[in-house]
Amino acid sequence: MAQSQRRLASEGNSDAGHGKHPLNELDANRLAKRLVMFEPSPALIESLMEKARLAIPGLAATEEVLKVSRHNPLCMLAVARRSQFDPSCPAAEGFIATLPLNALGLQMLALGAFDATKPDLRLITPPHERPAGLYMWCMFTPGALAASAALYMARVASEQYAGISLYSRPNTDAGRRFNLALGFTPGTRIGEIDAPNVWIFSRERQRPLYDSYIPGRGKDSVGITVAHSFEDLMRVAAIRNAVYIGEQECPYDEEYDGNDLSATHLLAYIGDEPVGCLRLRFFADFAKFERMAIRKEFRKSRAAIQLARAGFKLCQKKGYTRVYGHIQERLVPFWSRFGFQVKPDTKTFTFSDYEYVEIIAHIERDPDAITLDADPYVLIRPEGRWHTPGILEKSAVRAASRHPERKKA
Repeated sequence: MAQSQRRLASEGNSDAGHGKHPLNELDANRLAKRLVMFEPSPALIESLMEKARLAIPGLAATEEVLKVSRHNPLCMLAVARRSQFDPSCPAAEGFIATLPLNALGLQMLALGAFDATKPDLRLITPPHERPAGLYMWCMFTPGALAASAALYMARVASEQYAGISLYSRPNTDAGRRFNLALGFTPGTRIGEIDAPNVWIFSRERQRPLYDSYIPGRGKDSVGITVAHSFEDLMRVAAIRNAVYIGEQECPYDEEYDGNDLSATHLLAYIGDEPVGCLRLRFFADFAKFERMAIRKEFRKSRAAIQLARAGFKLCQKKGYTRVYGHIQERLVPFWSRFGFQVKPDTKTFTFSDYEYVEIIAHIERDPDAITLDADPYVLIRPEGRWHTPGILEKSAVRAASRHPERKKA
């Protein structure tokens, strides 16, 4: 992807900045309320291309851009500051150009045979056709215009583009940093074709945060899963041994307090490395967060934040509206960002040589929370995987072959 987004691209190294401004979390009403996005005229496209060439190497010829724009006007969207925008005589300061590729176009991109300097119109969908993928052709959004990415995402939130992933081929270090900041992942697989030089921002139906770990997805991706196996519990134990027994010198019998087999455990991964865990216990009208632990070498990552968010999402899915916990006072600022408040009239109390306070958060119940009205197959699916058919549900393809013996009259 050609680019000129100096503000975001300059933030940190590629690993530290990954997903700092994920496209699916950009709020256009908050970030881009001072910007407008519109379809430019041919004359305005020519003017924008002249400006962009001063900052971006290797751009397609202006006549190629005009040709694509005539084929599908939505391929080129101009951006301007609202304060300087006159609808009767629109002027633009930047643009976002994308190519809605059909299945063959996406395949050519994966093979490295797609020429972005001279796009073949046979590979680009017309305005009212649903594409197979959206190729980020060029972004010329310097300075404050970088927030126009939020406007673009609002544009592609329509039914025609819902679930269509974004693809990119950054050609500079700044472009790669910018891609990482927006949540793109380097390397993907398109059909049966491995495309290591193509970056992807997946917009497929989102898995719930508490089941977001996908093995082999990438060494920098953060994923969360419910612990389902004995091996998962061993991973949980290894993390807690390192943090609580190793660092905080907690006695073994106090760390493993008899509640682990009556609880749900969440595991956080970075890549395929288990880095954190959270224990959840469920009571009549509240859920309880316990034993949050992040390995020391991963505490500057987003694992703790994602783990906490996943815990809330799981509690909401189970129908809870209150979450309770015990924390050391030094951690109140961290947990307050998720809505936790120190419980009124609480007093500090001590266990395992540390002082704690009570905290409580009020949350909204998930509109699709699991209830008695749920499909019975949903209720027998593995914990945290209510969104996908489970092994018992799949067994229903076999007709019932075993019946209890009937007593003779």
